[in-house]
Amino acid sequence: MNTKLTLTIEKSVIENAKKYARIKERSLSDLIENYLKALTNEEPLPENELTPIVKSLKGSFKMPENFDYKKELTDRLSEKYL
Repeated sequence: MNTKLTLTIEKSVIENAKKYARIKERSLSDLIENYLKALTNEEPLPENELTPIVKSLKGSFKMPENFDYKKELTDRLSEKYL
């Protein structure tokens, strides 16, 4: 059963949210409902499942094929602490 809800939010936030919803071809109500469901979800996510925020960021960064994570981490930590 759907119920109406009145929220007080800054006008600029609402305008940006409406633009985002339009781009994603979803309603603002649907976006807010799904966000609240994710926020109040009491059961823990399976270990290999991504959170909604991480899912939205997935694919936004492309690493070079020869990227050595361990070497990069070692270099950065050395710079910071040595």
